[in-house]
Amino acid sequence: MIRFEDVSKEFHTKAGNVQGLNHVNLHISKGDIFGIIGMSGAGKSTFIRCINYLEHPTSGDVRIDGCRMSGLSERQLREMRKEIGMIFQHFNLLMQKNVLENICFSLKIAGVKDAEAKKRARELLKVVGLADKEKAYPSQLSGGQKQRVAIARAIANNPKILLCDEATSALDPQTTKSVLELLKQINRDYGITIVVVTHEMSVVQEICNQVAILNEGNVVETGSVSEIFTAPKSPEAKSLIIGSGSTAKEMRGRHCIRIVFKENSSYEPVVGNMTLQFKTPVNILYANTKDLNGTAAGEMILQLPEDTEIAGKMVEYLKEKNLYVGEVEQDVFI
Repeated sequence: MIRFEDVSKEFHTKAGNVQGLNHVNLHISKGDIFGIIGMSGAGKSTFIRCINYLEHPTSGDVRIDGCRMSGLSERQLREMRKEIGMIFQHFNLLMQKNVLENICFSLKIAGVKDAEAKKRARELLKVVGLADKEKAYPSQLSGGQKQRVAIARAIANNPKILLCDEATSALDPQTTKSVLELLKQINRDYGITIVVVTHEMSVVQEICNQVAILNEGNVVETGSVSEIFTAPKSPEAKSLIIGSGSTAKEMRGRHCIRIVFKENSSYEPVVGNMTLQFKTPVNILYANTKDLNGTAAGEMILQLPEDTEIAGKMVEYLKEKNLYVGEVEQDVFI
């Protein structure tokens, strides 16, 4: 569906050249909800703008359904962009137009007649749960309602791809959850491939099935959300996952491990049984349950005993119980 082939993007500034993307190779399959995550400056927005060629790569190829974007004329590029919808952090609605007119706007640009555009817009307002708001203006809507209008506008022309650039960053947690549920519904009902750019691990865990982690323009890790959550390999992935936990009081621990409970291990008191078997307590520094695209997954950070022999036996015990066990190399701050 979407393929990046050795894509680099360089920006020329007064302070020197900045590498936005660095030899990125990535494939996003049809029907995926694909997350692109990283901290500020990682290259996320550059990546998403290279998909619809709002940014032209310095080198490499972007292909959509096998079509090489760099080989398209300006007219062909405009036609291709009709198949790529986009929603933004700050909604980008036309403040002087009401909800119905905002949705109709993109349809009229595409040449749809007025009556047909209004019919399509009203259909989409039902889909996004705002059928009673067609005459309201953006200033009269909540943040979540504005984003729902933006989503309706983005899918009005039946795109194959929907790009979401930090689309929930301006929303509160409850509204974020409802917007993500709407995006999942759109993915299911219309088969639209969705690319979600975010710095929030919770968003990726909630909605995405695949994820790539960017750092300084490089893809440092990619795979299914479940795989990366369970067994992160890169320092950036570990920081995003282990660092996305609680805001409880600060605790510091050494000789720590992170364990992840899978479905077949979540009903057994594994940690309790382990301390009874080895007659040695462990310190639970952190515990949480997370929603990975509809599946519950539990994790803990344990501080093991200083006795390395007992600690080693505990690690083996946990692995025998089919838990993922990974070392936490840095001091733990929870």
